[in-house]
Order: sequence, then structure tokens, then C-alpha cells
Amino acid sequence: MHRKCWELCASHVKAHYDYNIWKPALFKPALQPRNHLQTRTFALSRRCNAFLQREAAYERYPILSSTLSHKNTRNISWSFKSQSRNPEFGDIPDNEEDVARAAILDKVMKGRQPTELMLRCTVLDSEGNVKTISGQFKKSDLSTEHRLNARDLRKIDSRVPNLVPTILVRKEAFLVNILHIRALVKADTVVLFDTYGSADSRLHSVFLYHLEHNLKTKAPGLPYEFRALESILLSVLSALEAEMVFIRNLVGGLLAEMEDNIDHDRFKRLLHYSRRLASFKNRATLVQEAIDEVLSQDEDLDAMYLSDKKAGILREDSDHDELEVLLESFSKQVEEVVNEAENIEHNVQSTQEIVELILDSNRNALLALDLQVSIATLGVGSGALIAGLFGMNLMSHLESHPYGFYAMSGLATGLAILVAFAGLRKLAKIRKVGLSTNSHSRKATKPWLPLPLRNRVPGGWS
Repeated sequence: MHRKCWELCASHVKAHYDYNIWKPALFKPALQPRNHLQTRTFALSRRCNAFLQREAAYERYPILSSTLSHKNTRNISWSFKSQSRNPEFGDIPDNEEDVARAAILDKVMKGRQPTELMLRCTVLDSEGNVKTISGQFKKSDLSTEHRLNARDLRKIDSRVPNLVPTILVRKEAFLVNILHIRALVKADTVVLFDTYGSADSRLHSVFLYHLEHNLKTKAPGLPYEFRALESILLSVLSALEAEMVFIRNLVGGLLAEMEDNIDHDRFKRLLHYSRRLASFKNRATLVQEAIDEVLSQDEDLDAMYLSDKKAGILREDSDHDELEVLLESFSKQVEEVVNEAENIEHNVQSTQEIVELILDSNRNALLALDLQVSIATLGVGSGALIAGLFGMNLMSHLESHPYGFYAMSGLATGLAILVAFAGLRKLAKIRKVGLSTNSHSRKATKPWLPLPLRNRVPGGWS
């Protein structure tokens, strides 16, 4: 009898515990595994945990007392169930998540092959002929072929327009990065880098045509690299002058319109043009500084004689007059553009100050008109005070006087005129403003004369 009771209780506990282990989805949904390896690891870990927990349950309850009732047996089952259940049974262990994450990251990194940086270039040979138009070249190949560092091509490779112009001199070439032109000039080759986002194709076409013509025309005294540099600087100067003319026409037309009428839209356009003019002046100044920086360094001037260096001709350190004359001429022309931009900027600033003074004067006139109306209202109110006194229905013994009405009306009118006149006269004195704060309090004095000239009259001395 006792043995049967023990077997019944043990089977009841075992049934409840198996239900708790193999039906976890009733209490907490299990996470979905991400791949095949994780699925097998997850299933194996579940089976191992179930086996270990089952063995621990058997060791915890080896013999059940024969005196236990069915009610106590159910209490043991539910207490064991609540103690042995793992709340995080359906979760994936942290180490398995790290392994899976590392495997996915490794797979993704292997799938992404590093792409070589490419540059679009137009190459001209020693005769001025175009060898390649918008060809694709690797950045590493260009650096190796022309003996350049990778950092030298960094600004040229940038897709953002560069604000600071530069002329970098290297052993076998020099890099020019000014406005819309990015070029590599050698003793027998010119490489033009296509500018990303450039919308002015006409300007680039004109520059390329002029460069070809200048390189094919072998002028005596100018080597290949100087002819290429002259074409580059000439294109830069043409772009600056064209933009200068455009801004000058815009600003000049707007200033002529503002002489007739000043409104909100025109004042807003003037502000926009002044900002554009300031930006243009900044760019032109940076171009001039880039040219002057090369002129101030004798080593760079000597290193820019690439043809002589390639032919093995030795030059003196100070023998670079030809290049100095070329750069100084363009520097002076750029300086003229900067001076013209400064003059237009001064005109715009003067116009803005004059417009502000005119607007302030108009505002003061409106305020003065408001004060005049207020003073007139004060005068009328002073005259109405007398009428208000007689409107109190009190005995004044003037009701029966034959001329009382006319006398009081004349008194009220005279009082109103007197108060208004006094207020307007005071306002007029206040509005007389001079350069000195106390100029209105000074009396008019005779002009000062030296002592020997004070008694002189037109006919002689008195």
C-alpha cells in the first residue's frame, strides 16, 4: 500500500515537471534562432538543461513519506515547479550571441571588397594633343607614376569645392588647385582632374581649347610647363573678371533703382548682393595670396623649372626672372580685381548707411507727426475742460448773462490755441539737433578775430 502511494506521488511530480520543461511556450515564447549553427546549439543546450534539472529533482525527492496525502503531493509539485523553473530558459546565452554576432560580422566584412579610389582625368601630351578625355585612373597608380604622395592628391580627390587655392611644387611636377581648375603639370604632360559637381562646362571647354592651342604653339623662351601655367592662370583670371562684371552690373542696377524708391524687396536684394560680393572678394584675395606665396619662396620658383631639371641643366638659385615676371603680371591683374571688388563693397556699404539714415529720418518724422497730433489733442481737451465745468448742472449765475455763452466759448478756444501753440513750439525747439549736444543753448556770437584786426574797417583803421 505504501509502495503504491509512493509510486503515484512520484509519477505525479514527474509528470508536472516534464510538462514544465517541454512546454515553455505556454509561459514565455522562445527566441527564434538566426542560423543553422545557432539552432543546433540552442536545441542541445535545452536538452542538457532538462536532463540536469531532472536529475536534480530526483536527488531532491528520493523517498516520499507514506503519510503524504494527495493534497500535500500537489503542493510539493507546485513548489518544485516554481523553484526549478528558470525564468530565462527561452533566452539565448550571451556567449552564443557574441559568437553569432562575430560570425555575421566576419561574413559581411568578407563580402565587402575594398574598392580602389578612382579619379577622372584628361591627359595632354608634350605636343598639346589630348590623349585621354575623362579617363578613369586609380589614385595609387597616379601617385606611383608621377612620384607623388597620397596626401598631395587628397584635395584634388575631394568632391567638395576647395575654398583655399594652392600651388604645390614637387620634384617632377607641380599641382595647381585654383577655383575651377585642378591640374598636374609636368615637363611634358598635363593632367586635368575633372571637378565633381561642376556645372560650367563652357568654361572648362574654353580652358581646354586655349590650353591645347598654347601648348602646340611653341613660343621661344617659354618652356612647356610655363605655357601650361600661363593658360591656367589666364583661365582663372578670365573667370574672376567675368564674375566681377556680372556682380558689378547687378549692384549698379540695384543702386540706381534705390535712388528713386526704397522698399523692402530692394533692400533685401542689396543685402544678398553684398554677401555675394564679400564671398567673391574673399576668393579673389585667396587667389592673390596663393600666387604671392609662390613668389616669396625662391626654392619653389627654382623647382618649377621642370624642363631644365629633366634635361639636366643647372640653374642658379636666383635665376628665375622669367617665372617671376609671369606670376607678377597675373598677381597685379588679380589685385586689380580685388581693388574693384573693394570699391563696389564700399559703395554698397555707403548706400546701406544712407538708406538706414533715410529710414531713421522717416521714422523720426512719423514720430514727430504723432507728437503734433497728441499736442493738438491736448489743446482741444484743455478747451473742452471749460465746457465740462459748465456741464455739471450747478448754479454759476452766468446762465442769465446775455454775453456769457460767447465769453466762455472765446475763453475755451483761446485756451486750446494757447496750449497747442506752446506744445508745438517746445517740440520745435527739441527737434533742432546739432552736432553738439548743447548747441541749442548757445547764443549766436560774432566770429573770432585776432586783436590787431578787430578795429579795422574797409576804409582803414578806426
